[in-house]
Amino acid sequence: DESEYDTFSAGHASNSISAALGMAVASRMNADTPGRNVVAVIGDASISGGLAFEGINNAANTPNNLLIILNDNDMSIDANVGSLHSYLARITSSKGYNNLRYKAFRLLKRMHIVTDSGRGRIMRFNNSLKSLLSHQQNIFEGLNVRYFGPVDGHDINQLVRTLNDIKDMTGPRILHIKTVKGKGFAPAEKDPASWHAPGKFDPATGERAAAKSSGSLKFQDVFGATLLELARADRRVTGITAAMPTGTSVSILGDAMPERMFDVGISEEHAVTFAGGLAKEGLRPVVAIYSSFLQRSYDQIINDISLQRLPVMFCIDRAGLVGEDGATHHGVFDMAYLRAVPGMTVAAPRNLAMLRDMMHTALAHTSGPFAIRYPRGGCRTPYNASVPVTEIAPGTGEKIADGTDAVIISVGISADDASEARGILLEKGISAAHYDLRYIKPLDTAMLDEIAGRGVPVITVEDGAIIGGAGSAINEYYRSKGSRVTLTALGIPDRFIAQGTVPQLKACAGIDAAAIASAVEACVKSQPAKELSL
Repeated sequence: DESEYDTFSAGHASNSISAALGMAVASRMNADTPGRNVVAVIGDASISGGLAFEGINNAANTPNNLLIILNDNDMSIDANVGSLHSYLARITSSKGYNNLRYKAFRLLKRMHIVTDSGRGRIMRFNNSLKSLLSHQQNIFEGLNVRYFGPVDGHDINQLVRTLNDIKDMTGPRILHIKTVKGKGFAPAEKDPASWHAPGKFDPATGERAAAKSSGSLKFQDVFGATLLELARADRRVTGITAAMPTGTSVSILGDAMPERMFDVGISEEHAVTFAGGLAKEGLRPVVAIYSSFLQRSYDQIINDISLQRLPVMFCIDRAGLVGEDGATHHGVFDMAYLRAVPGMTVAAPRNLAMLRDMMHTALAHTSGPFAIRYPRGGCRTPYNASVPVTEIAPGTGEKIADGTDAVIISVGISADDASEARGILLEKGISAAHYDLRYIKPLDTAMLDEIAGRGVPVITVEDGAIIGGAGSAINEYYRSKGSRVTLTALGIPDRFIAQGTVPQLKACAGIDAAAIASAVEACVKSQPAKELSL
């Protein structure tokens, strides 16, 4: 919490109004301090989300004391999109009605008319003023929520006066304030998108700390280039994102073919069902959404896509541990919740070339949705875009290295740590085979049968939740076959992982190279000694 007033932990957009309404209702039911104000702060990008309007719609028909502060800085992370953004701009550019109404409101307050009994007179005054100065009703007041503003959010004196004027009013109301993203820091005002999460920097000069880089491309770069490659080869291909065109690199398609890229704003549920509509009419939509945000559209994935077996490609960015963004942004649940959906294919490339191969494979897959999960950043394997594409059939894994004492099955980017762990083990005289699962669903059952026949400990490692994840899937398969396999699953434990660097968090979760090597060594040493045949 940032302060005693920061009462509800939040990491995803559009939820503040619903949470604040719940707190306001509880305050009234608990007979808390009379006049207690519950304030929801929401941005102009977040208010476009469906959850925000669900909250407003509910709040509008209640007597609860709720103030919604709309912080309008004309910016999300990328540029705002949608008709609501345009509408807010029109409100801001036509201040005459709002300013006159606010001045009249202050006058009526001094005359002690601003009370519950005097509300009818104020509403009649508002309606008369609207008929004189405006031919269009304010969208919020059309939803039965009183609207005030726009107010300069950087004029503290005016803002305080306005808050004092409206704080004693009962019922829901919206205060619209205009701000500038990065106000007071010239580099951020000039380039608000890249300064949204700048990392360490010198506040005096604006110079940022040099980012550590392996010099290789990122998964996001290869995704964007491959999406454009697919779109150029197939006119049916479209790209969809939910307010993250730059972060996901869907913008690469948007720059080249703007008519084929759709940024739907902070509307993940809509993004998925919109993709379903495109697919129903013969197009091949590619939905690129961060793993932690895709959770918001789970019902749509099940009912609007999978139930109809629509060929939608889900490219799930920021899968696994994402670092300093913390518990609300780690993408650790996708394997568990997606593999439970009938007809869903779930893939995890271990390197950049495999991401490209899997995207081509997904486009050729027409019998249902196809999900590809990949992390933020790059990997240790160099990428060569000139190498021809090789489609990877669903349900096929790959042996990376052989060994005799144990088997490590890695999922996705965890292959890097598994390979490093194998080297640590070799120095200790332990020979571990290494397999890449590649597909969480369907599983490569032939490969798993071959592994079971080795009669050695099996250790799975993934950057997703242990409960319901890839290790669980493998264990379920072995149990269903009656295989007597000693299996140890490594992954994200049953707790929320806080912020930190990715190496720190992997060590904390027990899935870095050292932890993998330690787990394999313990499993090998716990095995009964092999009898020698003379």
